[in-house]
Amino acid sequence: MYSKLKPIIALGVVATTALALAGCAPSASSDKTVITIAGPNQWNTDAQSFGPAWEDLVARFEAAEPNIEVKTVVLPLTEFYQTLSTQLAAGTAPELIFNQASHKPDQVVTLDDYFDKPNPYIEGNEKWITAFNPDYIGGAANAGRNAAQHYEFVPFNLYLSGIYYNKDVFTAAGIHEPPATYGDLIKDCKAISAAGYTPLAFDNSYLAQASVVKPITSMLLTKYFDELNYYGPDGKPGTSKQISVKDFAKGVLTGEFTPQNTPEIGEAFTLAKQVVDACATPNWSGVASTGAAFTGAQEFLAGKAAMSFGANFSANSLNEVDWKYGTLPFPTITKQDSPLSTGEAARSGANTGGTSYMIPATTKGDKLDAAVKFLQFASSPVGIQPWLDQTGGIPALADAKPAPGLEGLTTGDWALNPTVPQPALLPKAVLGQAIYTGYLTGNKSLDDQLTETLSQWTTSAKEVAADGKWTDDWAQQ
Repeated sequence: MYSKLKPIIALGVVATTALALAGCAPSASSDKTVITIAGPNQWNTDAQSFGPAWEDLVARFEAAEPNIEVKTVVLPLTEFYQTLSTQLAAGTAPELIFNQASHKPDQVVTLDDYFDKPNPYIEGNEKWITAFNPDYIGGAANAGRNAAQHYEFVPFNLYLSGIYYNKDVFTAAGIHEPPATYGDLIKDCKAISAAGYTPLAFDNSYLAQASVVKPITSMLLTKYFDELNYYGPDGKPGTSKQISVKDFAKGVLTGEFTPQNTPEIGEAFTLAKQVVDACATPNWSGVASTGAAFTGAQEFLAGKAAMSFGANFSANSLNEVDWKYGTLPFPTITKQDSPLSTGEAARSGANTGGTSYMIPATTKGDKLDAAVKFLQFASSPVGIQPWLDQTGGIPALADAKPAPGLEGLTTGDWALNPTVPQPALLPKAVLGQAIYTGYLTGNKSLDDQLTETLSQWTTSAKEVAADGKWTDDWAQQ
């Protein structure tokens, strides 16, 4: 979630993760190669399974590869970052792990050579990398590469978030059209509150905070595209369609782009706080995420809140509700809302921060071969299309189709990638943590938030420069 940016992740619980992982080795009497896939549950609250769609995917793979057995370990939402990162560092991670774990490039298998060869599950394929949509991985895309400019994970789907809204609550509040501008949103929140509902279901997760801060920041920063666009997708001097982590790192470490000399950063925080103050669940900082696909999920699913942030696959959780719902993008910030507005509509765009898996570097021999085969199967149309259809997925593959019913999130400006996204510069020590709580609750001043943000950006920029072994002069600071 957390796009991972960050994806929306459902809470799973395992009684003893270490025992679960330790029990995954094949028995002495088995001729099968046993591999384990470990990650957070994005689909339901089951402690043992990612759900029927996953079980079907695994069963179909095992039918295609009868000498391979795949086991699944569901990791708790609050622990999966730390669990997987610790295991990677210790060399004890299972064969396939969720890619949003803190790691260095040399701790996972580089997939470049594999991508340069055919995917055996795709008829006529000559290079695995060409099976993907080049807007997201391969081609001119830079999001699929790590700091060392290598491919290290395979996306099973793409992640696209947005606002889900309860049409019945909107009607009760006298709202006939969903908000199109930031000003409309604030006005509608007041009307919803007056009607006795919570305008925006919110909780204390990083996801909830980022869902407000990110689209506002991206809208305000588009004017800096040419100024920041210094590196191509390969990390060498050139240009990209979207400002990259390396572009941002250069700006931060040279002092050319900081929260203090970029007024749009402070304005984005200010506008985000106004949304939280006017719209969010009262006392939201004490509301823990249930991980059930939405921010403030219990309140929203119970029909007590008008809106919530959710992903493309969150609609699966609405099958049993007794009210009608719709989806909408984050409203546009106009000049009437802020003098720093660019006037451009909000963008989110699909990205590879959804369900993506990688292979720890400690995986060898038959287990490595089996893990690669599973990733190849899950990135072939025959392997992944049924899974996409069942989970509300948007494909990362060029020849797969989005699940039906996603048109509200996949059309218009919102479906386009922002040219200058919110800087993805978070230190490893705070990945997945809610970092704006102090400011959004009024317990931290804007100046203090900007100072803390600069510290986080600087630390992260140095981390990715070291991990990527960048040799640029500015990266040696």
